[in-house]
Amino acid sequence: MNKKEKVSVGLPDNLREIIIEIPEDEPKPWDGKSELNYIGKRVKRIDGIDKTTGKAKYTFDVKIPGMLYAKFLRSDFPAGTISEIDLSKAQKLKGVYSVLPAQDDLPLIIRYAGQEIAAVAAETAEIAETALQQITFKHTTSDFVLSVEDAIRENAPLVYQTTVKEKTTEGDLDSSESSVVQEGNIRGPKIFPEDENAEKFDDYLRNCEVIHTAEYRTQVQTHSAMETHGVVVEWGSDDKVKVWASTQGTFSVRNDIADYFKLKYNDVRVITEFMGGGFGAKFGAGLYGIMAAKLSRATGKPVRLMLDRKGEHLSVGNRPDSLQKLSIGTTKEGKIKALKLISLGTGGVGTGAGTSGPIKNIYDYEKIYVEESDVFINAGPAAAFRAPGHPQGAFALEQAIDEMAHKLGIDPLEFRRINTTGNYIRQTQYVLGAEKFGWDKRNQVPGSIKGPIKRGFGVANSVWYYIYNKGFVATVTINRRGEVQVINGVQDIGGGIGTVLAMIVAEELGLEPDQITVKIGDTDNGFGPASGGSQTTAGITPAVRNAAYKAKIRMIELAASILGKTTDKVTMEGSRFSDGDDISKSLSFQQVAAKIPGDEIRVTAERRSDNLGREEIKTTIDGVQFADVTVDTGTGVVKVNRIVAVHDCGRPMDRLTLESQINGGIIQGISYALYENRILDRNTGIMVNPNLEMYKIAGARDVPQIETIIMDFNQAMNSTGAMGIGEPATIPTSAAIANAVFNAIGVRLRSLPITPDKILAALEEQSK
Repeated sequence: MNKKEKVSVGLPDNLREIIIEIPEDEPKPWDGKSELNYIGKRVKRIDGIDKTTGKAKYTFDVKIPGMLYAKFLRSDFPAGTISEIDLSKAQKLKGVYSVLPAQDDLPLIIRYAGQEIAAVAAETAEIAETALQQITFKHTTSDFVLSVEDAIRENAPLVYQTTVKEKTTEGDLDSSESSVVQEGNIRGPKIFPEDENAEKFDDYLRNCEVIHTAEYRTQVQTHSAMETHGVVVEWGSDDKVKVWASTQGTFSVRNDIADYFKLKYNDVRVITEFMGGGFGAKFGAGLYGIMAAKLSRATGKPVRLMLDRKGEHLSVGNRPDSLQKLSIGTTKEGKIKALKLISLGTGGVGTGAGTSGPIKNIYDYEKIYVEESDVFINAGPAAAFRAPGHPQGAFALEQAIDEMAHKLGIDPLEFRRINTTGNYIRQTQYVLGAEKFGWDKRNQVPGSIKGPIKRGFGVANSVWYYIYNKGFVATVTINRRGEVQVINGVQDIGGGIGTVLAMIVAEELGLEPDQITVKIGDTDNGFGPASGGSQTTAGITPAVRNAAYKAKIRMIELAASILGKTTDKVTMEGSRFSDGDDISKSLSFQQVAAKIPGDEIRVTAERRSDNLGREEIKTTIDGVQFADVTVDTGTGVVKVNRIVAVHDCGRPMDRLTLESQINGGIIQGISYALYENRILDRNTGIMVNPNLEMYKIAGARDVPQIETIIMDFNQAMNSTGAMGIGEPATIPTSAAIANAVFNAIGVRLRSLPITPDKILAALEEQSK
């Protein structure tokens, strides 16, 4: 049965009323007129004290009596074949319990330096390391390719002799396999629209009044989370497996382990109580999880296999690079008519190098043509990385937009306004951001500031998508002491979802967030979403609120029986239940809870489909960022002084953790723009900076002043109206910085990272 509700949707200063139908057992959605105590406010993290005092235990901290330590032997060559492996000397070493090959059958094809060959489990990590040195093997090496240019040349060595199927995880967007072919090291192109004719499109583009075409390049970025990938696996004698995992998907790890070993899902339990960061690479068990389980089963002991920093850089994920040729055709007045993107990128031995999200979804256009191809090289596999493909795509698109604006003689922000007229949210973001940032104070003539220290302003757009899945379940319990608990298997990877769940239950029951016990990060706690694609909050919060609502109804029913009234005569203000006919007669939450029959109230609710279809709501998550930079033209050093970020993400839940997510995304975007770069030795194929000393990441002194404007956008498509912000915040940062650098020095840099040597070379070229 459904019921009809009137809800107010839109921005707070521009609300309109609509009628929606919702299930009888769900609460009226929070909307633009809802007056709430906690939701949308700044609430401190419920686990903050545990994390800052060291009480929080991560997978890295798990220690079990009798636990063994496992390590991988990795290849030190990028291409070849291993025909024989001798494990006998390693197996005989004192303290070694098991040595297993990474692949059961030989030959083992090596496709990148760092690929796993074998794993050892021993009493200590030191013994395991010594044992690795005792493993010998016979192998032959092959020619290899390390760049897109090398891989696509005629007669280039092949990375694969067979066709590769694209592997996706919860962090990826859906990809179509229908028209993708593989020839040599090139997988693709994927063409959008599929029925577009390239020659006819080029004719259309050539007829545009103004045309801009340029190439843009981005580098490979590794994930570099503080806690490396890893697990502790305890394989019981009853073939029940317990896994502590540093993961973004407790259930995907469970499923991988159960599927591989042909176990029941209920016989595999995965726990992620605290987790030290994940940006898209920590889905599934991975080879490290499978090998740890094999070693635990073989030895009858718990096995810890945490990757070291080098293994982290080499083998478990990266953001693919890109080489993008982009064309824009406009009218003389600045209306975009045509957009064209030809994109090549390499995810090493993996896929996922597409970059077209921004060009398809930010601007108004009449015609578009996109070709995207993956190029295989002999390097570690890519993995979903915080808005897959979008920082690369935004870097190219948003610079091209800037360049076209300058060619037309139009303010870059105005040019963006002209070409996003149908997006009211984005138009509002421009106004709010420009005013807060002081956009009118930028250099009207790029590079016009006198002296060696030059300052510049830049702007760039972002886009992401409202993604959620169904079937997640949340349980809320209230016991006779009035203690409330919310239970689900979702993992908190650092974004603060545990705090949000406490806030939702507290809001519904009239309590305070610190009165709610949150029990998450355990597959025994009920199906929850993986943390990828900015879908965690959108996926689980409606189920939690619906469960809290059901618990409240049960409490109202109990209060009514105590007061001798029907439920329609009982009102609930905060956490007190009152007689509607005589408000002097009221009961506290604890008084009602004390009368709970049996031990507790326990209710479970499910995340269902939204009450509004996707055609009825805004499904993009938009944002714009403004960057203020200083460039020292004597040294080439770029310093980011200030970022102003304006983003929407539906109805905000915890504004404090939301701001934290945006801050983190911006810092990661700065790091991508100026520092991070995987470097492979051209002669050996070995990564020369697989650590956090030579692989530069933005540090505390590189962090600028960050100011955020979070737009409350109510859509009431479900009981909470929440969307995600994990991805969007990092998408436009590098492009905004690149545009600001141009505004400072008057020279365009079209490749990342923007390092001092590139600045100096560009300035020298300009001076010729």
